[in-house]
Amino acid sequence: MFIRGDEPVTIKAAVAFGLEHKGRFVEELKALLRIPSVSTDPEHVGDVRRAAEFMALELKRIGMEHVRLVETTTTERQGHPLVYADWLHAAPGADGKPKPTVLCYGHYDVQPTEPFDEWTSPPFEPTERDGNLCTRGAVDDKGQMWMHVKALESLMVAGGSTLPVNVLVIFEGEEEIGGKGIARFVREHKDELKADAALVSDTSMFAPELPTLCVGVRGIIYTEIEARGARTDLHSGMYGGAAPNPFVALAQVIAKLRDGDGRIPIPGFYDEVRQPSADELKAWKALPFNEEHYRETEIGSVALMGEPGFSVQERTWTRPTLDVHGMPGGFNEVGAKTVIPSKAVAKVSVRLVPDMTPLESFAKYKANVESIAPKGVVLEVRLIHSADPIVVSTDNSYIRAATEAMRKVFEKEPVFMRLGASIPIVGDLVRELKIPTVLMGFGLPDDNLHAPHEKFHMASFHRGIESVVRFLSGVGAG
Repeated sequence: MFIRGDEPVTIKAAVAFGLEHKGRFVEELKALLRIPSVSTDPEHVGDVRRAAEFMALELKRIGMEHVRLVETTTTERQGHPLVYADWLHAAPGADGKPKPTVLCYGHYDVQPTEPFDEWTSPPFEPTERDGNLCTRGAVDDKGQMWMHVKALESLMVAGGSTLPVNVLVIFEGEEEIGGKGIARFVREHKDELKADAALVSDTSMFAPELPTLCVGVRGIIYTEIEARGARTDLHSGMYGGAAPNPFVALAQVIAKLRDGDGRIPIPGFYDEVRQPSADELKAWKALPFNEEHYRETEIGSVALMGEPGFSVQERTWTRPTLDVHGMPGGFNEVGAKTVIPSKAVAKVSVRLVPDMTPLESFAKYKANVESIAPKGVVLEVRLIHSADPIVVSTDNSYIRAATEAMRKVFEKEPVFMRLGASIPIVGDLVRELKIPTVLMGFGLPDDNLHAPHEKFHMASFHRGIESVVRFLSGVGAG
């Protein structure tokens, strides 16, 4: 954090408060990170709620109003709670116009931690190492969500219990499992969530020390393919060669869902793919990127794969991809068991790009899978969750305010990029609330999201707080 002598008093005071309390901010974050809020695991339902309650207490403490947990439900199950808060008393500007309302979003749920043996330190014991805070959820998204809370606290203190803009806060506990609860809440409470813009910090910077605004995310269809063969598990010696093997069947299906270059050979699957603009492609070529360093340092494989004729950025940001995440079933314990399982499941996701839609893409995918079912098995294809691909507009005052905020903090010009991952709420905000969405994230490419050794660079955490302070102040100044 850097205080400039010619800045407004409130900004200087808020930045100074952040500097003075940076140690406390980190210790508070560690307490949140110790809560194993794994949203996909039924054994952690209580932990997910405990994390929500932790957030609600902190929002109340810093002066936010109408703080409450919002219970969520879907057609399938009881969901994890949302955390809602607001502060809507910003004084009108000198021209008498009301100040804008900014909706701040984050998620407090985290990914599972398996495989446990690959973690250097316990996954839910935050450990400071080499300038990083290492633990599950550090960057995705508890650390970045906590930046919002600490920026609001700093502004509250600096402004004498006031904020420069009106603020709505909505934190969810289901982002990692598709965000169905918050999607329903947004659809049904548009008036309550009426805002002029949204701020989402759940993305990364393109490179260390390079301020970055994300202007697009891929969508997703997350599916399960279940193959059923015999009525019950069978002895492979007695029945092998006659009984169908669901694992082999799934392997045969999966082998036909992606060719050697990573292209998805489903009829009509690329019909709606929108190509990036010439200006975007030109800007991406100017980004500091070394493909060999990326292969060795970020991925760690002997070679990269993907569609010929497309750069790494195009492959990961603007092209559909298909990946297999797990194949539960059969025998997975130590030792040997010669069993032909009666059923097996493959967890498969497809990343979508504009202008693909989840429902249409799933219909094509499902029809294709069913058409290539091997002899002897019955396939069931299920859609678990989905999210829309989104490209956000950069031609608005909120993107300009974010750009100026990051420029002041990093003292260099921000760049624009897309993100290969999916953030379900972005589609809901753009589609349902029809508001500009600022994707201002502070993760680094090597932060190991969704993997062992997840971390958050502590300097990025503090810079993120200052950037949010400056963004909200800039929006309020108008």
